[in-house]
Amino acid sequence: MSGPTTVADRILKFNEELARTTLQLPPGYRALNPFSGPQKERVLEMTTAFYRKYFDDDRPRRLVLGSSPARRGTAVTGVPFEDAQFLSSETGVDVGGYAVSRPSAGFLDDVISRYGGRGRFYSDFVMSFVCPLGLVRTNPEGRESNCNFYESKKILGLLRGFLVESLERQIAFGIDTSVCFCIGSSGNFDFLSEVNEGQRFFKKVVPLEHPRFITQYNGARKEEFMEKYLSAFRDVDV
Repeated sequence: MSGPTTVADRILKFNEELARTTLQLPPGYRALNPFSGPQKERVLEMTTAFYRKYFDDDRPRRLVLGSSPARRGTAVTGVPFEDAQFLSSETGVDVGGYAVSRPSAGFLDDVISRYGGRGRFYSDFVMSFVCPLGLVRTNPEGRESNCNFYESKKILGLLRGFLVESLERQIAFGIDTSVCFCIGSSGNFDFLSEVNEGQRFFKKVVPLEHPRFITQYNGARKEEFMEKYLSAFRDVDV
């Protein structure tokens, strides 16, 4: 791409590169790639509309990184942490019946609303993943479930180069590297902190509890965790 580019241009280019990416995984595991899957044309239309709306400028933003896309969430839509039903209403594109309101999307939707709405939030942040492609494992009965890259040393060993390269490419969106916010305060944070110690991608990595952990196991403390997110996002000196 020649000439000046926007953050939207860079994110969409990254997604285009992901469409040509394949991952080496052990038997019983597979990657989910919305950018090369059966709905890739719809995903391209949806992601283009979304990023052109909120990221069509050259403003530096901070990264908010989850571990990897959920198989019934971002691994279908291609837009990190946004609920498919919202994206369909936002862009006019239907992604085939996965319009479910997931706990993660619902919690983050509340955080974004309190921050000032999507226009304000996305002018300050890019939400993405350490592993930008979804991972699933199949049990002996043939049922699939989400898998985190850090759950298996073998998978982590196979993917490490891809993960580090993906972080580098995402920083090239034009990211403010003074701080990175890590969704997931255990395995995802441990890996990101270890990589950052060697690569010095960010001056600081701030862990935030995963919305699923909050909504499923600590629902009574939702307000407390929401304020923790907002305080972290609003603190310019983190």
